[in-house]
Amino acid sequence: MRGIRSNIPRALNSGARIDCVDNTGARVVEIISVKGYRGVKNRHPKGGIGDMCVVSVKKGTPEMRKQIILAVIVRQKQEFRRPDGLRVSFEDNAVVIVDKDGVPKGTDFKGPVAREAAERYPKIGTTASIVA
Repeated sequence: MRGIRSNIPRALNSGARIDCVDNTGARVVEIISVKGYRGVKNRHPKGGIGDMCVVSVKKGTPEMRKQIILAVIVRQKQEFRRPDGLRVSFEDNAVVIVDKDGVPKGTDFKGPVAREAAERYPKIGTTASIVA
């Protein structure tokens, strides 16, 4: 896992329900916590593109439901700015399920993956069909 050059706004609060865009069997997940989040006392953790989150599977196959797993945010609706001045926003929020080392459990992702997430987690970048 590497650092992110862009200043990504943390737009997804804990409790947010997000689409899971890989083929692991999970469809909708809910953010419980964000790994490495340092905030003020009593402040709920927030996540942005490239952040690893602890999530709970809310909709999906029966064997995936009610599991607590790790996921990486690969898209967010909130606009962010890249160092070259380009402003990027996606049309939905999306996560990909990973293990503790950042290796994706699925083999196919639907839709584009942000370049920041692909650079930070190289295995996600190689698995993704579109890196935007």
